[in-house]
Amino acid sequence: MKDEELEKIMKRKLKELIRKSLIAKERKKNLIFKATDENFEEEVVKRSKEIPVIVDFWARWCAPCLMLAPILEKIIKELNGKVVLAKVNVDENPKITSRYGITSIPFVIMFKNGREVDAFVGAMPEGFIREWIKKNLE
Repeated sequence: MKDEELEKIMKRKLKELIRKSLIAKERKKNLIFKATDENFEEEVVKRSKEIPVIVDFWARWCAPCLMLAPILEKIIKELNGKVVLAKVNVDENPKITSRYGITSIPFVIMFKNGREVDAFVGAMPEGFIREWIKKNLE
């Protein structure tokens, strides 16, 4: 192989690594995001192979959901990139809601390494949520 060819390959690989690094940094900045039937596989399942993803299944009419949301969001922001939060509106995303058998909300699932690792249902107190996250990040 000629030096010129090798240099072209190296430059192409370097550009690819830089692009992937920038994408990863941008995704990490988006600590709280909306997940949908259309993007769930990519944004939650695949993304959880890079960073743990907590999924909050909720609805606008659900008072316990509205009580839980600010607690989850506060903790996610404090953890600053150790875990991210995906919000799934059950009324707008029936396919993914059905896929995970969600019948009561709020329903919260943690994904790691592409799979579901733990879940809880209900508006739990902040201390419980902190311990739940800590246990599942270890």
